[in-house]
Amino acid sequence: MSARSKRMHRWSGWLFVSPWLLGLALLFVYPFVASLIWSFTEYDLLTSPRFVGIDHYERIVREIIQGKGFGKALWNTFYYAAVSIPLSIMLAIGLAVMLNWKVRGQAFFRTLFYLPSMVPMVASSILWLWLLDPRDGMVNGLLGFVYETPPLWFQGIQEGMSFSSPLQFGSKDGLTLMSLWGVGNFMLIYLAALGDVDASLYQAAELDGAGWLRKFRYITLPMLSPIIFFNLILGIIQSVQAFTQVYIVSEGTGQPAEASLLISLQLFLTAFRDLEMGYASAIAWVLFVVLALATWGLFRSSRNWVHYRGVRM
Repeated sequence: MSARSKRMHRWSGWLFVSPWLLGLALLFVYPFVASLIWSFTEYDLLTSPRFVGIDHYERIVREIIQGKGFGKALWNTFYYAAVSIPLSIMLAIGLAVMLNWKVRGQAFFRTLFYLPSMVPMVASSILWLWLLDPRDGMVNGLLGFVYETPPLWFQGIQEGMSFSSPLQFGSKDGLTLMSLWGVGNFMLIYLAALGDVDASLYQAAELDGAGWLRKFRYITLPMLSPIIFFNLILGIIQSVQAFTQVYIVSEGTGQPAEASLLISLQLFLTAFRDLEMGYASAIAWVLFVVLALATWGLFRSSRNWVHYRGVRM
């Protein structure tokens, strides 16, 4: 091949990848760098940015200490993630194990449990607003038979995991129930992983006298550990990015008393309602660092509990 033909091939390659490179530069690299610069400025989108140093980061530290603003949103997000992620993983594994049984109508039940995850987020949010209505909702209608004071759900500030108010579920607990509604995506991944488990492992365990609980503990869970690890990281990211359902159930305010103000909603309100783009950029970067540290910690710890075909990470 001549030198001219080689240059033509090289330029043809660059031409074909240029749309992707352009999108990468405009939609990722530029916003990434711009947000870092804006985090050190006072910027309201209407006037030129004014350099203020680390003022925004100092404000974030103060709000974390005081439990207000970003500190409140950080706690709400942590609570939501700490409750919803373990519950979704346990529920998805339980459903996958049951739906893996060889019973009549297996395909029907698999479809039935997966369908809720296909419902658009806006529609499911409105549905849960009706289900968890404190006065006319179906959930409180059922709880009323056994519970004298039904929970306020999206109209309350209580936390179900708080020992000071047991069973007084509030806004974050309602959001957790909504997250479990879409657990079908996780269930499908676990179901595929269960089909890949070697049946000879269960047969060998039965020969040793192991019951279903021991087989689940020493075979099923270790074989599912890579999927659990994947869904754990994915769940953390989704918990931080949860926005649509939070915006709808709180009418875009995070009320009552900021009980449903997650970081994603606070970031949106700070940037586009209060026009504090500099402060919003600082929040985004703090959030980026927190997620990076959490992911790094999970990868470091995974070597102790994640198994890949008999090999630990």
